[in-house]
Amino acid sequence: MTAAPEQLLKTVFGFPAFRPGQKEIVDRLLEGTHTLSVMPTGAGKSICYQLPALIAEHLTVVVSPLVALMNDQVAGLRANGVEAVCIHSNRPREDNVADWRRVQDGSIKLLYLSPERLMTERMLTALQGLDPAMFVVDEAHCISKWGFSFRPEYEALSNLRERFPGATLSAFTATADTATRQDIATKLFAGKGDIVVRGFDRPNLKLAVAPKTDRNKQLLDFVESRRDSSGIVYCLSRK
Repeated sequence: MTAAPEQLLKTVFGFPAFRPGQKEIVDRLLEGTHTLSVMPTGAGKSICYQLPALIAEHLTVVVSPLVALMNDQVAGLRANGVEAVCIHSNRPREDNVADWRRVQDGSIKLLYLSPERLMTERMLTALQGLDPAMFVVDEAHCISKWGFSFRPEYEALSNLRERFPGATLSAFTATADTATRQDIATKLFAGKGDIVVRGFDRPNLKLAVAPKTDRNKQLLDFVESRRDSSGIVYCLSRK
């Protein structure tokens, strides 16, 4: 597709305008700049790579850690008329084979894979023949040993820049402190890219910290004073 991002945002996804931070990430990826984007949950990270994927001439490969996430993303894209598929072991083999053929013939814009499947030599070799335009690493904090969700199979994604030197590398996460961001950027694109951190200011939320004196009484008083309100109480255990 050669339409402008703003037009696709409206016609494909049904949004009248970009949310804060989205447009600058879309522009970077369209320019071919390797980019790590740190945005809160619900800020619209998916749009930031899905739009460039629609505009790109070649395939975009999205790396996702969970089958459920892949299925949801693909279902949402298809509902909007976008050609997208996911290939994973929870699907019938014949469905995976049929969708891979569609990837090969160029009719698919976005291919969702787990890091384990992507980083097999067979898949990497097959993708090299397709010359992907972009790789997207979702839940990118999993690549960093500084992160609380480090996954060894994610660390292998650092080889993508050597196997696909012409592809744009992008990564998205809602959870990354400064050390984790630098680690992700170094591993994925040797620090030769941009780090964009946006959207964590929530003016509708108020934060407060109170010293603990009598925990149970404090909690009961807090709940009692908000008897007619909704809320969530987080606990260390079920006991």
